[in-house]
Amino acid sequence: MNKKRFDIVDHIAIQVSDIGTSLKWYKRRYKCAVIYADSTWGLIQFNNIKLALVSNDEHPPHIAFLDNKIHLSKDTTKHRDGSISKYYKDLNNNYIEHVSYDSKDDDKDDNNRM
Repeated sequence: MNKKRFDIVDHIAIQVSDIGTSLKWYKRRYKCAVIYADSTWGLIQFNNIKLALVSNDEHPPHIAFLDNKIHLSKDTTKHRDGSISKYYKDLNNNYIEHVSYDSKDDDKDDNNRM
């Protein structure tokens, strides 16, 4: 049997008006765990995917694909959680993020944080 390797969806990000209230809402209704939370961004782990709750002025709604070829450069962004990413738009103007959690770039320039 020929097994295909598919790309990995790391997370989906949706915009919410209040991170804390939204985190509580998801925690009450679903079996999940909060990985990270502050006043502008929250990340929830489900069995098969992560859901990012973002404030309207911090991040666009998007889908993120795991891409370990992404490294810190002038075209990428280093986030608070140490991940490195680059945003693109698809042919319908939706935001697509390619994200890497590779820590080899941790000692490089931290000025590119979100």
